[in-house]
Amino acid sequence: MGKFNVQTIFKAVQRGTGLEKHSEYVKDYFFDANMRASIYMSIMVIVLEVWMIIRTTRTLIINDLMGKFGHYFEKYYINYIILLLAGIVMFVYATRYLRRGKGRKWLGNLIKLAFSAICIYFGIKISIQDYQKGEQILTFLTMELFVVCLLTWRPWVGFSILTSSYAIFFYILSRMEAPNTGEVGLTLATQINGFTMWLSTMVFCVSNYNKTLSQALKDERLEKMNSHLRRISVEDELTGIHNMLYFRNEAEKLLGYVTTDKENAVFLFFDIENFKSFNEKYGFRSGNELLKKVAHMIEDAYPNSLVSRFSDDHFVVLTHADGCREAADKLSEEISSLQNEVHLQLKCGAYQITNDETDPSLACDRARFACNSIKKHFDDNFRFYDKMLEDKFQLKQYIVNSIDNAIANNHIKVYYQPVVSTRTGEIVGLEALARWIDPRYGLLPPGAFIEILEEYRQIHKLDICIIDTVCRDYREACESGEVVVPVSLNFSRLDFELCDIVKELSYRAEKYGVPKEFLDVEITESALVDSQGAMKKAMAELRALGYKVWLDDFGSGYSSMNVLKDHSFDVLKIDMKFLSGFDENPKTKLIINNIVALTKEIDMISLTEGVETKEQFEFLASINCDRAQGYLFSKPVPIEKLRERAAKGELKFSEEYRLLHL
Repeated sequence: MGKFNVQTIFKAVQRGTGLEKHSEYVKDYFFDANMRASIYMSIMVIVLEVWMIIRTTRTLIINDLMGKFGHYFEKYYINYIILLLAGIVMFVYATRYLRRGKGRKWLGNLIKLAFSAICIYFGIKISIQDYQKGEQILTFLTMELFVVCLLTWRPWVGFSILTSSYAIFFYILSRMEAPNTGEVGLTLATQINGFTMWLSTMVFCVSNYNKTLSQALKDERLEKMNSHLRRISVEDELTGIHNMLYFRNEAEKLLGYVTTDKENAVFLFFDIENFKSFNEKYGFRSGNELLKKVAHMIEDAYPNSLVSRFSDDHFVVLTHADGCREAADKLSEEISSLQNEVHLQLKCGAYQITNDETDPSLACDRARFACNSIKKHFDDNFRFYDKMLEDKFQLKQYIVNSIDNAIANNHIKVYYQPVVSTRTGEIVGLEALARWIDPRYGLLPPGAFIEILEEYRQIHKLDICIIDTVCRDYREACESGEVVVPVSLNFSRLDFELCDIVKELSYRAEKYGVPKEFLDVEITESALVDSQGAMKKAMAELRALGYKVWLDDFGSGYSSMNVLKDHSFDVLKIDMKFLSGFDENPKTKLIINNIVALTKEIDMISLTEGVETKEQFEFLASINCDRAQGYLFSKPVPIEKLRERAAKGELKFSEEYRLLHL
């Protein structure tokens, strides 16, 4: 507390005396304020001195005293002329400075000090002459007010000017004989009045300084804020290079110039592969430092080009096609050599504009698409956007733009793949899979649109549509007397971010009268690893409402055992990759056997997908794997196809669920 008080007092003393340091902005503010005040002050001085010269000359002429002009010139005129010239010099400098906004400030300060000194000298000189004639010392007081109150000084400077000028003036008066009384020295009244004027002027000086300083600091903060806003409007805050707003505007201008060689212009999109792993290993601070370094490396690699941070660890460049690939290859080598523990690669996609294209956003998207096409290709760091990618890109754009229309026009269909009991061989469940029957492209498999809808955060629309169709199919089956079995629905991680998917599921289940036992939810391991907190809460809510939750793609490459430890599931779906090499690799059977045994221990149902041969199915039955799914039984098909095969005796639906929906 004591330390705080001492510091506070010290700062207050500094502020009160004007001994604190000023920023360049505050110094400039004070200088500008004094230049403006100098104009007013010099105008008044010039007017007064011209008037005094005219008045004195007129008096000499009227009183026939021109013969004594030399005497009056030495006594009065010389003082008027010096002050007049000083006022003119001050006026000329101040107006030129303020008009041009620049000038030699040291010269301005020198002129201001000289002008102030001449004003005070004039005040002392004239007032002493007036005092000798028994008149008032108003000229001195006026000049003190001009110098100390019109101009803004640091308080210690103002104190020095006032005290020294008053001391000199009153010292001279103290040695003079008063014309009215004949006494030598200052009267008590003069001393008191003089001190009162000194004190009043000093108080105004301090007040004026603090008022000006407060306004200067306020304006400085506002200027800094405006400067920051101007900077971030065109600059990426982290890396210091341009942002995408600036890039798009400037790129559009460049492409619009007739002098631009558009045939040789190319858009580059850079992505630092494995940057996420780098962040996880070294932390976000190191990751940010890496981004800054890479940003400036790209700038150096493409001089005289438009470079910007696109987002995250992505950058874009508008440059010349000549040599762009060589520069990208060299950059990739340099970035790969930055450190050894995380293998970083700089991927680059390039798009060369054609015809009269001037849309930078579309060009960047195409370059990005080319870049994404070589992700995970460790031997390929550069890819031009070509006809094959153009077709894929057009499909991508079509999917993003058409998903709402496809849902509205019933182009999204649900195909069902049966889940079979290894004990009875009967269908005990169905997995609902999305298919897009498009009037332009025909049948689109999930791989053609699922990832794109996730990338553009539209996947929840598709999944809600699938929920609605599955529930509607259930209601129609019940009304027609068909056997029904539970259906599993695949939920994306993004469903839980983009909408209240649990609420959407419950709403449609209630709308169509679907029991909770007939709707299961499949969640992939990757979704749980990416967002454990939110998913854990959502899963708990689903199970509390009565829905079964499946763990999909178990063993697909993520931290499976941690997932089983941290979450509760009803069904464990073993990834089809375990069945690849079933006959050649003796470890396969051993691993699957142990996984199935583990599910028994933790009270879960085991289901293996990807079953294609009778031998695989018989093996799963022999190790007591509960369920199987795969092409051995059926590919995903419309529900009508499954019922047709069931009618022919090729498939059989389990009757164990019949009582549940009656």
